[in-house]
Amino acid sequence: MKFLADMGMSLRTVGWLRTQGHDCVHLSEQGLQRATDTVVLTKALAEGRILLTLDLDFGYLMAISKAELPSLIIFRLGNETSEVVTARLAEVIETNQASLEEGVLVVVTDDTIRVRQLPIGG
Repeated sequence: MKFLADMGMSLRTVGWLRTQGHDCVHLSEQGLQRATDTVVLTKALAEGRILLTLDLDFGYLMAISKAELPSLIIFRLGNETSEVVTARLAEVIETNQASLEEGVLVVVTDDTIRVRQLPIGG
């Protein structure tokens, strides 16, 4: 699978995805540290990438745009260390691979993984 990691995501998580055979890029690797949320979403869509983020604004943007892609994984964890985020991401990939390729919003908390088909409210 192809992933785009937002600025809040650890490069360690990006590295782990690569060791698992996934194509993952981090915004900082492409000089996009200051890119707007709209630019980031457009990039993920154009490149067919699943967006990984800690930023709740992306969920709002997906809702108002009624977009069907890109899939979005938002982490809302009490402990956002790379180890915890990576472990939760592994769970998401293992249990939702097909859905991620079709267009979903995934919200990952300490206790739950919620998956909503895109578009939101559509």
